[in-house]
Amino acid sequence: MEVGWLYSPRFLDHDTGPHPESADRLRAIVAAVSQADPALHLVELLPRPATRAELERIHTRAYIHAVEGACLKGHTHLDPDTVVCHDSFAVALLAAGAGLVAVDAALGDGPRRSFCAVRPPGHHAEAARAMGFCLFNNVALAAAHALAAHNLTRVAIADWDVHHGNGTQHSFEDEPRVLYASVHQYPHYPGTGHHDERGFGAGTGTTVNCPLPAGSDDAAYRLAFETRVLPALDTFRPQLLLLSAGFDAYRGDPLAGQAVTGDGFRWMGEQLMAVAEAHCDGRLISFLEGGYNTAALGRLVVDHLRVLEGS
Repeated sequence: MEVGWLYSPRFLDHDTGPHPESADRLRAIVAAVSQADPALHLVELLPRPATRAELERIHTRAYIHAVEGACLKGHTHLDPDTVVCHDSFAVALLAAGAGLVAVDAALGDGPRRSFCAVRPPGHHAEAARAMGFCLFNNVALAAAHALAAHNLTRVAIADWDVHHGNGTQHSFEDEPRVLYASVHQYPHYPGTGHHDERGFGAGTGTTVNCPLPAGSDDAAYRLAFETRVLPALDTFRPQLLLLSAGFDAYRGDPLAGQAVTGDGFRWMGEQLMAVAEAHCDGRLISFLEGGYNTAALGRLVVDHLRVLEGS
């Protein structure tokens, strides 16, 4: 099956300097994708900037204005971990808009599966706060777009990044139309994601956290998927499945302590593909989040793309 590929050289213009979340991550991915043998069956989808109205589905107007001002004034940090440059606001708009294009394609006449090779990443970004290298919450904005522009009533977000997606969870904690399921290292940055965080109000039960200790391997992630994540997804029966695809749970990643292998990521991807086929007419959109071992990142993404295309 053809897979949508959302990438722009503009994403390299988010200049973070000597920083783990650098443009070298995307350069490694693009090189691996271009050299893949056999070649991948990718359909290029052009990202567009998210509008301010689309951003305001998740972020406050004051926060959007503050990020823009900080970037244009040449400030270098939005928080101790989150570096920006003059171009970062425009690049972040494009990263946020990539997911909206992928959603429109999946729910229209385009590819039902896509990979958003974007930066800056997004799942730590709160409604009014930049965190953990993230400016705008790309995956949350895509989910909000599916609800608002396509009138979906059940959107699921899976997150296997090694760090808990605090921003995504907080965006939908009281929203029964969005299921958020995360497997992550705990305790670890940002300190959220305990198993008793289950949402509140009408959204109680639609937050599923699977915290795992440092050193967890393929078997531990498989157990979390089989006992928590997959049953929750099957019960929820999403119309669209989104994935925060961070690859920093890979063994040897410099910012984490997990021991997932390429086989482990491939297995998790196959399970989510099966969920998408069972409930979403195959609609699965992946968003690049973390992954800082640039020697392995390109290969891991190529493997994930092959899972998405069903090969």
